[in-house]
Amino acid sequence: MQLFNCDHCGHPVYFDNVRCDNCGHSLGFDPERMLMLSLVAEEGGKWRSPASGKLFKYCANQTHDVCNWLIPMEKDSQYCMACELNRVIPNLTNPIYADRWRKIEQAKHRLVYALLKWGLPITGKFKDTDSGLIFDFKADDHLPEGERILTGHAMGVITLNIAEADDVEREMAKKQMDEVYRTVLGHFRHEVGHYYWEQLVLDSPWIDGFHLLFGDERQSYQACLDYYYRNGPQKDWGNSFISPYATMHPWEDWAETWAHYMHIVDTLETAYSFGLQVQPRRKKQGDWLSTHVEENAYTCKDFQTIISMWMPLSIAMNSMNRSMGARDLYPFVLSAPVVEKLSFIHRVIHGVKDLQ
Repeated sequence: MQLFNCDHCGHPVYFDNVRCDNCGHSLGFDPERMLMLSLVAEEGGKWRSPASGKLFKYCANQTHDVCNWLIPMEKDSQYCMACELNRVIPNLTNPIYADRWRKIEQAKHRLVYALLKWGLPITGKFKDTDSGLIFDFKADDHLPEGERILTGHAMGVITLNIAEADDVEREMAKKQMDEVYRTVLGHFRHEVGHYYWEQLVLDSPWIDGFHLLFGDERQSYQACLDYYYRNGPQKDWGNSFISPYATMHPWEDWAETWAHYMHIVDTLETAYSFGLQVQPRRKKQGDWLSTHVEENAYTCKDFQTIISMWMPLSIAMNSMNRSMGARDLYPFVLSAPVVEKLSFIHRVIHGVKDLQ
């Protein structure tokens, strides 16, 4: 995520801000130009950008304090391009569910931000029922005892159990599933990876490369799932996979690796925005421990440059967390086969962008 500034006073602001703490101007995110705009209110729910003179309206979900995205006044839509992707939201009369939805939307808007940065196709199912994308955020209400809403993806529908937005619930699931990392944003990145496999790889020239690196997805998913939960992951999974769950089926290997590519690129953009450098003060300093994040990973075409920036940065971040008595920020090891898979995803994403 890039570092944003109020375009009125230049003060740093966060992606989720609706007001500049320095000058007091209202703020909104313009997804067409990927900028945070200062705004002046006018009659009829109109907001003018002093910098451009252009008129906007806030997304209708701004009234629920879950969205600060802007819509050009001339457009008929009441919802921004991120909120237009919603089909099911929680019961907002329940304050606990409303708070969970707020956390979910914060993560989902960050997801959509990344997709926009890459120029990937984002079309809702309301517009394209066959290949569009849509989100269902559901609670376990009214289900028989012992049953739960399953987070997952199927034919462009990403379902998220809103319990994932509760820190305690998510930590319990993390321990039960024996995972080292579990976040709402991580879920979104994983599930959208399934969606883009269908959009970018299936029935495309990329499919042979996918089979070579990830395996044949035509094997029974249910049989692989049953085997995984009966026997666990491959004992040497760390040699070729980013996580134990990635060993379950080629689709899951792709989705797990896709999510990590998004983790890496977005974190590197943050480091780039802050001008971070890693230069350890040690006598025998190796190049693999040093980096200057001087290129935005979202637009970087050379994957090796991305990895060269990421490895030292992730080691430094983990070291900082350990100094605070916290868990590693990035508790994963990137083996050579995993790096090759990440490189493949990089080529797929930028290959599509180059064709636009």
